[in-house]
Amino acid sequence: MNRRLTLALPSKGRLREPSWTLLEASGVDPQEPGERVLQSHCRNADIDLLFVRADDVPEYVQDGVVDCGITGLDLIDERQCNVEVLLRLGFGKCSLQAAVPLEDDAVGIDDLKGRRIATSHPRITSSILAERGIDADVVRVGGAVEISPRLGLADAIVDLVSTGSTLRTNGLRSIGTLFESEAVLIGRRGSEDLVARNVLTMVLGSVTNARANRYLLCNVNKDRLAELTALLPTQGSPTVMDLATPGVVAVHALVPAADIWSLLPKLEACGASSILTLPVERMVP
Repeated sequence: MNRRLTLALPSKGRLREPSWTLLEASGVDPQEPGERVLQSHCRNADIDLLFVRADDVPEYVQDGVVDCGITGLDLIDERQCNVEVLLRLGFGKCSLQAAVPLEDDAVGIDDLKGRRIATSHPRITSSILAERGIDADVVRVGGAVEISPRLGLADAIVDLVSTGSTLRTNGLRSIGTLFESEAVLIGRRGSEDLVARNVLTMVLGSVTNARANRYLLCNVNKDRLAELTALLPTQGSPTVMDLATPGVVAVHALVPAADIWSLLPKLEACGASSILTLPVERMVP
């Protein structure tokens, strides 16, 4: 890299640990900061780390305080920051959902018309409701959004949902999704130092790509090879190698991790044997 790159990371919250784990997995060897340390660096890469609140990261990147940052898509839209999404990171996935008390008769987002809605994402909520022609009173709430209907502060809420357990615990049910979010790597638009930024994006991307895939190995009789390869959800051709046993080949392929559950029984039914699936450390397309 031509110069040291500055990277903003979430200092706390649901994105902190996954962000730190991603850096470690990428091999840049970040130096563990002290409990109250706001800055650190990577031992084997020209990267300086700045620890800030996740919702401040978009503005830090937009204003050029740092070169890149990790934050959530929802926070970028809520802050209306002009930044470039360089890479989707595959963690921190959640959705911004509208919810009402269990006893409420609302069945969809359109039923929010005329309601008082509590949310920590007022800009996104107001914008999406306006696009759908829904006139509602949107109230910003800093924390504990789920309790707002019970306290009489609002008729409904719009909040981030991962599993839905928090909604159920507070006697709420979802009536629709307004926005899908996940953690992303962002950079400043118009940046002139693209070399260092591109290297960081490539290195982190090699880990996120690898996490989404598994390396599959199996043996199969040659007369069933075409049948087996037709089952493989691969983008390219698998590697096929002759074995010492006449008429048997080894098949190696990279397959999406999400397909493993349904794929293995099909391979076995196709005559595959010695089936192995291995994690992939890095993958550069």
